[in-house]
Amino acid sequence: MTTGEGPKSRSRTAPGRQDWSSWPHYDGAAQGFRGYWYPVTWSSHLTGKPQPFTICGEKITLIRDGGTAYALHNRCPHRGVPLSEGDQQFPGTVSCPYHGWTFDLPTGRLSAVITDGPGCRLTGKVSVRTYAVEERLGMVWVYIPLADEEPHPIDEQLPEELVSNPFVMGGRIEPRGGNWRFACENGFDEGHAKYLHRTALWRLFKPMPTWNVTRIVPRGRWIYRVQDEVHWEADFPGVGHWSNKRWWKMQPPKETFNIGNTGKADSINPTIEAQDFPGFASLSMPGVLRIVYPNFIHYEFYVPVDADRHNYVGVMVNFTEGWSTLRFYAKYLGAIRWLFHGQFSGQDAWMVDVTDAPPEKLYRPDVSLTSWRNLSEEEYAKKLAGTGADSSAEKEA
Repeated sequence: MTTGEGPKSRSRTAPGRQDWSSWPHYDGAAQGFRGYWYPVTWSSHLTGKPQPFTICGEKITLIRDGGTAYALHNRCPHRGVPLSEGDQQFPGTVSCPYHGWTFDLPTGRLSAVITDGPGCRLTGKVSVRTYAVEERLGMVWVYIPLADEEPHPIDEQLPEELVSNPFVMGGRIEPRGGNWRFACENGFDEGHAKYLHRTALWRLFKPMPTWNVTRIVPRGRWIYRVQDEVHWEADFPGVGHWSNKRWWKMQPPKETFNIGNTGKADSINPTIEAQDFPGFASLSMPGVLRIVYPNFIHYEFYVPVDADRHNYVGVMVNFTEGWSTLRFYAKYLGAIRWLFHGQFSGQDAWMVDVTDAPPEKLYRPDVSLTSWRNLSEEEYAKKLAGTGADSSAEKEA
């Protein structure tokens, strides 16, 4: 008999938490948390030609008409052909390529059936689902509803400093393998950067700590990683000495720091300093990471596609305006885009794609992961209660 030999059997006897049963909403969110806005594509990429996307398992087509972006369910109710394969035959509509079923973009109602003539009896009686759309940060955002609720204002979900301050930005939207939760946990994970990214070209001349003592501090809708101790090298009993220091790298600071991840800065951008961030890494629902450096902030949005794929949206923001924006663009396009959003972030993509959990055995630095799961569990429970949805409705969604 093989009873007791499988992973699930081992998890019952192994010490510590092995599965995600402590976070049932999080465990059930393989395709993402509904009831939030998600960035889908760059605004400049959306035209009058419909384009297909999948967000939280929802198949959507996006199209621009008269300067406005619209989102509809990407399936013609006639025979199930994707509307993204169609085109515009009339202003303010999109037509299925199969039989010319034509739908009104704002409402999704059937406006005409070209192959049934002007008197088609189905006109006005059939519709496809529409989704709320906003454009922020140079991107098109779509709201994925939990029930039939009205979407909350998108500015309530964006990082606060991006709503009220001038800035310049560069970024990348990239499809990646792996579940969105692995990507989100990787971004906020306290331990991986010191080891995984030690070979990144982005950190070629700057050392990374060997280990830290970190605590999680909640503030508003965010949780922050706060460093109480930073250790640059260590002696491991019975193994030996290990350090990220190298002769060609800058000497690390002696003091503890919480802006940036390689040392204390001589000066900090006034806008960033005014935010008074408790720690340099913070996370909020539905999976928005903020990494604060002395002169810029890096954001990552983990957009669920389905249980096995997600879209990585990485944005670097510099709080400046005027001629200095040209210097930022030159630096970003000339180096940062391929060093940071390319090779450095590519190391994360590699790990996310090969992660397979649960079962899992957590260790001390994983307080960052458990704190995020606790936050998502609490916030989503509030959202379910606020929309009148229950767990069964959540599963059906």
